[in-house]
Amino acid sequence: MRNYELTTIFHPDLEMNLDPALSKVKQTLESNKAKITEEEADGKRRLAYEIDGQQFGIYHYFEMELPTEAPDKISSIFNIADEILRYMLVKTDERKIKLATRRAERTAKTGNTEDENNNLNSEREV
Repeated sequence: MRNYELTTIFHPDLEMNLDPALSKVKQTLESNKAKITEEEADGKRRLAYEIDGQQFGIYHYFEMELPTEAPDKISSIFNIADEILRYMLVKTDERKIKLATRRAERTAKTGNTEDENNNLNSEREV
């Protein structure tokens, strides 16, 4: 199992009733043995360029663990889904995860946030 990130852009007409399209995406992921670890709805945003004549899209983000053969199967399904304007499924950088874990541990030990730690280091240099 590897860590992946999936960002989907749904058709803006689905704004009032996004649940069926979102359920279809989750069902596709789960049928391919995905273990969703994080999910975030980013809402409706203006697109940088038109996609299929649409200027807006509804963004939704997932972090998950997938078996190695699953991304190809998921991509083939999402390529023909009418609800999805665009999607991006990428493997998560393991170094990024380790760095975030170390930062969280350091913050838990000291009780300071990352910004507070940076400010303390800046004051020490002066």
